[in-house]
Amino acid sequence: MPVDCFHCGEPASGEPPIILELDGKEQHFCCQGCKAVCETIHHEGLTGFYALRTESAVTPRELTASEEARLRELDHPLVQQSFVAPVKGGQEAQLLIGGITCAACIWLLENHMKQQPGVQAFSVNHTTQRARLVWASDQTTLSNLLIAIHELGYTARPYQPDEAEQALKAEHRSMLIRLTLAGVGSFQSMMLAFPLYFDMITEVDPQFVTFFRWFSLLIATPVVFYSARPFFRNARRDLQSRHLTMDVPVAIAIGLAYAASAWVTVFGGDEVYFESVCMFTFFLLLGRFIEVQARYRAGLTGNALAGFHPTVAARVNGENTDIVPAHDIVAGDIIRVRPGETLPVDGKIVSGHSTLNEAALTGEYLPESRGPGDTVHAGSINGENPLDIRVVRAGAKTRLSGILRVLDRVQSEKPKVARMADRMAGKFVGRVLILAPVVWIGWWLAGADNAFDITLSVLVVTCPCALSLATPTAITSATVKLRRLGFLPTRGHTLESMNDVDTIVFDKTGTLTKGELSLVGQETTGTHDAETCLRLTAGLERHSEHPIAKVFRDFPAADVTGVINHLGGGLSGCLDNKNYFVGHKPFVAEHVKQPAPELPPHEGMEIWLATDSEWLACFRLDDQPREDAAAAIQALQHEGIRTILLSGDRSGHVASIAERLGIETAIGEASPEQKLSVLEQLRAEGRHIMMVGDGLNDLPSMAGAGVSVAMGTAADLTQLKADAVLLNGQLLQIVEALKTSLKTRRIIRQNLIWALVYNLCALPLAAAGMVPPWLAAIGMSVSSLIVVLNALRLGIAPKPRQDPGSAPVGAPAAS
Repeated sequence: MPVDCFHCGEPASGEPPIILELDGKEQHFCCQGCKAVCETIHHEGLTGFYALRTESAVTPRELTASEEARLRELDHPLVQQSFVAPVKGGQEAQLLIGGITCAACIWLLENHMKQQPGVQAFSVNHTTQRARLVWASDQTTLSNLLIAIHELGYTARPYQPDEAEQALKAEHRSMLIRLTLAGVGSFQSMMLAFPLYFDMITEVDPQFVTFFRWFSLLIATPVVFYSARPFFRNARRDLQSRHLTMDVPVAIAIGLAYAASAWVTVFGGDEVYFESVCMFTFFLLLGRFIEVQARYRAGLTGNALAGFHPTVAARVNGENTDIVPAHDIVAGDIIRVRPGETLPVDGKIVSGHSTLNEAALTGEYLPESRGPGDTVHAGSINGENPLDIRVVRAGAKTRLSGILRVLDRVQSEKPKVARMADRMAGKFVGRVLILAPVVWIGWWLAGADNAFDITLSVLVVTCPCALSLATPTAITSATVKLRRLGFLPTRGHTLESMNDVDTIVFDKTGTLTKGELSLVGQETTGTHDAETCLRLTAGLERHSEHPIAKVFRDFPAADVTGVINHLGGGLSGCLDNKNYFVGHKPFVAEHVKQPAPELPPHEGMEIWLATDSEWLACFRLDDQPREDAAAAIQALQHEGIRTILLSGDRSGHVASIAERLGIETAIGEASPEQKLSVLEQLRAEGRHIMMVGDGLNDLPSMAGAGVSVAMGTAADLTQLKADAVLLNGQLLQIVEALKTSLKTRRIIRQNLIWALVYNLCALPLAAAGMVPPWLAAIGMSVSSLIVVLNALRLGIAPKPRQDPGSAPVGAPAAS
């Protein structure tokens, strides 16, 4: 049965359990800090505390009537259209959370929200401070859940890209003002403190010393009450919620130093710490300012991506267009997108030809040509011509919105190493708050004059900011980099799982190959030359919607008339009083008086062209490998990764593709069950497998792999079940993704080792009196910056691989 902590009421679910026997009963605790405090209370004879206390572990903050009314308005269906999307079993909303200062805040929010009725999932992105909330609408309302967040002392509102940008600018401006004030205060207070440090005024009247102290108090007061205000506000919130974060020891240190100095200034005494207070606040704010800017730069790609959603659209109304809000567009509407504009919806082109820049979706910066019948997505930028588009999905249901939700989920889902770091940071703060008074008592009993200074240094230098930042910043930077490359992780464990991959199993059709037919060869067998035969075939095929007809669409077409589509066979038509037939060999043979010519066998498909008296040409069609398939296979093998081709297609064709691409192991004619069996056998051999596929028949084998990757052209269900999606279909990005995962693990380890070593080394030095308070502030800030800047190295993406002038290894020769 789950138990709560005897001291604070939080869940006591640690392993092994933390237990203390009190009055003959075993009591459970969530951490060693709560246990230590409880022991102290009992030793001091204050056991009545637990009998008399009335408040719960979390002290709710009451909302005003106007605040609650604004939150209730968000329950209206029309309001929710712009930020709420239906998901399996409930509703999903993107929220912007205010008041978060560290990983401990996120821990508190996530654990508190998961206890609310109807909440299915709640996760916060440490970098962007955006939250993903999934709830059952038949059990609770959105406003009830937002009120629960506000009661903790945080704020929550629907995420809107423009509002997020405004909030970022406001935060930047506010932090800059606080930082400037603290910097000016530091310089001024140090100027007043230097004479005292060097005994330059020992011969001066004591009234001047008093004057210097009062002037220092005047300078330090706005620094403490304005510049350091966020630390006190956050600490007050944390104490009310009975949960410790890094702001608690920081606020205690600043408050104690200022209060002690003010007392000495007014009533007399030996030592003031105004210069330490100002410098401490300045360096903390400087570190946090640079850290926030760096983290936002790492996460701004997600915000910029959301900014690709236009706020208005031009809806076609007869011969005219009406400008309407984008959230008013519904499926079935026709909208007009002019050159240079961004598509606000997913849909199909009704009329117009243009090029679209789809970099926001696929990472591919080269424009793609699109015409009537083609599917287009929100976030794409129209090139040179107007397009009329019939809406299929709008608002939060578009593919771009789905990518944003996946990004938030991945960046907020914590791998094991991140959860471990969060637990360590929370416990570390509790131990520091216990250790600090012990250090002061020890030095005071030893008769040291600087016992207070040493205690301040202990409180400051050991704040585990770097420990909490070590993993989330690295995960965010790596995820942003991969999305730019067109490789989108969809699970929190994807980056971690890719570290161990040593075998990659590829499907063939649509994965290693383009998944569509193309012309790979042509042989003439009659009196017409090759160019004429191609023009005749294109003229016939342009009257068909069959996939084979797409092969000939880009070739010049003859003006063939009277075209008849013979279902299952081919096409016939007339030009210059001659009848022409194109299609499969048996169909054409029925209309030609001459016997068919004998040609060498070919793995692909044969399409014949003939008149009623003569066989003219044979066109060979096949599914060709992707342009970068051979280069990707070669790069993977160079990294020591085994590659396997596993397909349900004909064994001969599978072996041919494998040979062209340089894959040694190829298995064809495999059913979904057989594919899964092959993966189980590889796992039994100790292999760590990545499966790359695109069809629904690949789902069982993808589920059996350690990491599954779906192509960007795969079915929606396949992409939904995969651990990552290759949005742009460039197989070479799999190589970059594997390298990035290895680099991410290496950087996370470097960050954790640095954070632990710093704290373990700094604590004894501070406790020994070797670190003054101002130097402790610098050390803590520098430690956090080192971790953040080290993680940002992951965000440097390589230039896209583009070499159109050279054919990839293994590419077929032109016919």
